[in-house]
Amino acid sequence: MALIGTHVAIGGGLVKVGLAEAIEVGAEIIQLFGGNPRSWAPRAGDPAADEAFRAACKVPVVVHAPHLINLCSPSEQVVQQSVEALGLTMERAAAIGAGTVVVHAGSMVDGSRRTAVLNGLHEVIAPVLDRTDVQLLIEPTAGGGEAAASTIESTGDYLQAVNDERVGVCLDTCHLHAAGEDLTKITTDLPVALLHVNDSRDLVGSRRDRHESLGRGEIGLETLKIFLKRFPGVPMLVETPTHAEDVAILKTIRRRRSGR
Repeated sequence: MALIGTHVAIGGGLVKVGLAEAIEVGAEIIQLFGGNPRSWAPRAGDPAADEAFRAACKVPVVVHAPHLINLCSPSEQVVQQSVEALGLTMERAAAIGAGTVVVHAGSMVDGSRRTAVLNGLHEVIAPVLDRTDVQLLIEPTAGGGEAAASTIESTGDYLQAVNDERVGVCLDTCHLHAAGEDLTKITTDLPVALLHVNDSRDLVGSRRDRHESLGRGEIGLETLKIFLKRFPGVPMLVETPTHAEDVAILKTIRRRRSGR
């Protein structure tokens, strides 16, 4: 069965805060930031704390890369900073025993650059992958700012450009909804390895990335149930204001589907 979990805070300590929250909500998989999500550099590692976390953590761990990273920026400086920040995030993930890093696909800023950017993606990303054995997942965004990947089709183009079997996909229900996708009709052969299951505060096609608690937004539980049926076995994480409640909702959906 698909693992179900949540994004956890780590301010105050990986074990004391992060794992405590995971245990409280009954998470079977967790996601965390390696540091400040609005900073280029992940938090400096503490070998003793990292070892304590690895010893205490009994569930798979996903690290979400900083939001500043934009591998498709028109600024060469930003691309270089993004590559280094992603590399450091991958190394930070390896240090705490996380097997996966999620990074946003990025923004072209200028749509006329799309072909050139896609043609260069493999050379940008491949060196980062060589730094660790951590899996990298590309997360399509909500569609604003000339998004490099937001819809299923554009994400397919992005993955084809990356052209590396070490790279998979993390789909976010709020992002797909905001990008204009009908979640009840999505079918794909993309290598989807993780789902962010979030409701949306905004209408379909809004291009606004504003998460809402499950069943309280514009997507709704029935649509989410249909969507999730298409991805059996894929781990699910919530990034909502009501973590415990929403983890419980997903577990109920899973239990009813399995007949247990």
